[in-house]
Amino acid sequence: MNTNVTQDLSLFYLVGSASLPVQLVMLLLLIASLVSWWFIFRKMFAIRLAIKQSDEFENTFWRGVDLNALYHRAAGARDMAGSMERIFEAGFREFTKHQAGMDIGAIMDSTRGAMRAAYQREMDRLESHLSFLATVGSVSPYVGLFGTVWGIMNSFRELSNLTQATIAHVAPGIAEALIATAMGLFAAIPAVIAYNRYASDTSQLATRYESFMEELSNVLQRRAVKL
Repeated sequence: MNTNVTQDLSLFYLVGSASLPVQLVMLLLLIASLVSWWFIFRKMFAIRLAIKQSDEFENTFWRGVDLNALYHRAAGARDMAGSMERIFEAGFREFTKHQAGMDIGAIMDSTRGAMRAAYQREMDRLESHLSFLATVGSVSPYVGLFGTVWGIMNSFRELSNLTQATIAHVAPGIAEALIATAMGLFAAIPAVIAYNRYASDTSQLATRYESFMEELSNVLQRRAVKL
């Protein structure tokens, strides 16, 4: 007898016997969880690669490599270049468009503008899909709660048709309803953790890029003075 009760209250049985709205809520949460995990792993590899590429480029840049050679290398491998390298390429390309004798302030303003535009493009790319993780993390518990409330309402409506209600009648309906809440938390918790971690990582990368732009501006300004 205990075996039958355990079988009747198994996870698959409860999901299969849930009402259609609750099943739709569970399906929605499952899809949201799978998509968020896909973005979590993609973003993890993307940020790790961005950090690695930034470290390598900064080491190369501060070793005193000729800027023209560094620019041609970055321009020749643009698809494989990292974010910091693209920022450097955009700034140096704009800097080389100007000729000797031009106003240094105008040269540096246009150079900084080109670097800022490249910086914004790179940050948009790094921060892509983070809003989805934030949405899943904030909305999923409420979606799961909706499924739970709906399931419990159905359970009580069914109990109203019985002359004598026992825990055996109530337990399956409440159990299947609570699965929706559990699935909401299962979708939300990893998304929230990943969002907080990746938001912090992208913020640190943004600080590195901004510092590099300031340092590159100083290097190029000294070079412009010598022209």
